[in-house]
Amino acid sequence: MQKRVFQLLADNTSGVLSRISGLFSRRGYNIESITAGVTADPRFSRVTIVTYGDDEILEQIEKQVGKLVDVRNIRELKPEESVYRELALIKVKADPQQRQGIIAVADIFRANIVDVSKDSLIIELTGNQAKIEAFINLLEGYEILELARTGIAGLGRGMDNVTHLESENAVCVNA
Repeated sequence: MQKRVFQLLADNTSGVLSRISGLFSRRGYNIESITAGVTADPRFSRVTIVTYGDDEILEQIEKQVGKLVDVRNIRELKPEESVYRELALIKVKADPQQRQGIIAVADIFRANIVDVSKDSLIIELTGNQAKIEAFINLLEGYEILELARTGIAGLGRGMDNVTHLESENAVCVNA
């Protein structure tokens, strides 16, 4: 089993994520994470999907998602040619004596303390999945009350990986 990150450019219309996730569901494919948001052109959304499978399954996923009416472009974001980031919000139980230790770990990872209450801290951390996993592992001695992760968002490096959607016909042109 291998992990693949696919980036889609799709019409920014209602139901597009439902149709994409429905295809995965109907075929029995798993989505590890999915992120979506409008692009610089409000007619289109950029969707990043992380999934697992063998070569044959991953090839089928790419072909079948690419055939969806709303999907204008799909491509794999290869790790060596892309930048991936994820956001995590972590609520940690922290009495006054524990706060300094938690803040010290957060500082090492360049994380931000975004909320402090009497009994807890909320930490915001952005980075690749390995960085977030390492941070969570270092919090092992503390009680994590809640954890929210966005999943991967990614872009290809450089100008070679830019896809432009032009005109009303939404023709894909790779720069």
